[in-house]
Amino acid sequence: MCCRYFVEPNGYFAQLARQAHRTTTNSRLKISEGKVQLEGEISPGTNVPVIASGKSGKPIAFLMFWGFRAKTGSLVVNARTETAAEKPMFKDAWASHRCVIPASWYYEWEHLTSPDGKTKTGQKYSIQPAGMDRTYLAGLYRMENSFPHFAVLTRPPAESISFIHDRMPLILPEGLIADWIRPDSDPKEIIGHALTDMVFETA
Repeated sequence: MCCRYFVEPNGYFAQLARQAHRTTTNSRLKISEGKVQLEGEISPGTNVPVIASGKSGKPIAFLMFWGFRAKTGSLVVNARTETAAEKPMFKDAWASHRCVIPASWYYEWEHLTSPDGKTKTGQKYSIQPAGMDRTYLAGLYRMENSFPHFAVLTRPPAESISFIHDRMPLILPEGLIADWIRPDSDPKEIIGHALTDMVFETA
C-alpha cells in the first residue's frame, strides 16, 4: 500500500517541478480538482510531478492528479501489480500508460491486530531502497476530464518490512524508468527487477 510519500526540496526535484509546469498549461491545470504540491509530504488528491513518456518517446515530467476517480466518486490511489492487467479500471493503463512517481521515500503505518481481531494503525515509518536517496514508485495513469490521473502500483512486501504492512509500492531502479514508461515495453518483464532491499526508520 502507498498513500503518502515525501519529496525533499533539492535540485533534482526542483528541476522536475519546473519541467512539469512547462508541460502542463494553466488552462489544463484548471480542469484538475486538486492543488499543486511539489515538495514535503505528498497526499492523494493533489497534483504532483510524475514522469511519463513524451511525444518524442523520452521521459518527461508532467503534473498529474493522484487518484483514479471511481464511479462512486471515491479516489482509488493504488493498483495491485498482480491484477492490474485484468481489472477494467487499470488494464488499458497497464498496457500502454505507465508512469514513475519520483520521491525521496514513502511512508507506511504499521498495521496491528488487537485481541478481538480488529486492526488499528500503529507506528509510522519512512521507507526507501537501501543505498539510494531517491525512490521511484511505479504507477499507471489515464486521462479523466482531459487531465492525467495516476495510481501507484503495489506488490507483496519485502521480508524486512513485512511486519509493517502486507503491501509495498512497486519500486524501480533508475535505469529502468525509460523502459517502464515506453508504451511498447512489457511490464511483466520489468517488474521482475523491482527493488526489495529496503531500509526504514520511525517517522
